Amino acid sequence: MSSNNSVAGAPPLKAWLLLLLLALIWGSSFMLIKIGLTELYPTQLAALRIASAGFVLLPFLLHRFKTVRPHHWLKLVSVGFVGSFIPAILFATAQTKLPSGVTGVLNTFTPLATLLIGIILFQQKFVARQLIGLLIGLVGTLILITATGNDQLEFNAFALLVIGATICYGMNLNLIKHRIPDLGALTITGVSLFLVAPPALLYLLLGTPFVAQLNSGNEAFLHAVGAVLVLGTIGTAMALVLFNTVVKMADTTFTSSVTYIIPIVALMLGVLDGEPFLLGHGVGLVAILAGVFISNRRRRSS
Repeated sequence: MSSNNSVAGAPPLKAWLLLLLLALIWGSSFMLIKIGLTELYPTQLAALRIASAGFVLLPFLLHRFKTVRPHHWLKLVSVGFVGSFIPAILFATAQTKLPSGVTGVLNTFTPLATLLIGIILFQQKFVARQLIGLLIGLVGTLILITATGNDQLEFNAFALLVIGATICYGMNLNLIKHRIPDLGALTITGVSLFLVAPPALLYLLLGTPFVAQLNSGNEAFLHAVGAVLVLGTIGTAMALVLFNTVVKMADTTFTSSVTYIIPIVALMLGVLDGEPFLLGHGVGLVAILAGVFISNRRRRSS
């Protein structure tokens, strides 16, 4: 009992500090994508991000491969593509026409997308409060993707790519919960990333002019590649290890509160980089976070 005090009771200070670090890492991911897109195509960026993340995680996974059974492999490949590779492409493509801060806020729709997919495809039980939270989040999303500075509604179709990425995340999280309940979170995400890293690297080296661009020695290109390598190794791989560390120190409810900090970090970095912050962005952010809070709030047991 005593060894588990940090999980059962108030999280220790170290857990709070790691949670803040995790929010800063994930919140800055959208700015790193923005930097990468100055020289890389969206598919190049996604492939480099996934390849670097998958290979850098390998040392953490060597002892975990023995827990993977034959019936797991196809599911893990699906997790790799649906939960990592496809969203990476969608986010990078979306940010060719969306500010990084707005993209970071739209990413907050992930918990609501997870709930929606669970209800529709996995017969997940729900209560009225969760549906209310989902509707509030949908309204916030609509406000966010139509916000302009000229008092007129203007729909940005590229925002749908981010929503598509959150739906991929939602599908992936439900797949893990309902179809792979016997493997740990780090094993699932790490192994699935490693499985899609080789095809991502092959595509990058053989399907794009990446090698020729790298050999050109263009300083701006090398700067963009460096940003994506940081995104893959720290923003994806290290963040994953950090997330699981915080879960062990506290619990998943505490760790999920990172959802509320990430969009604030993304917006602040965007504003510092000269991106506009409109009233609709603020209203949309508050509505989405309110929806996530309402749908995730648990009743206290008597």
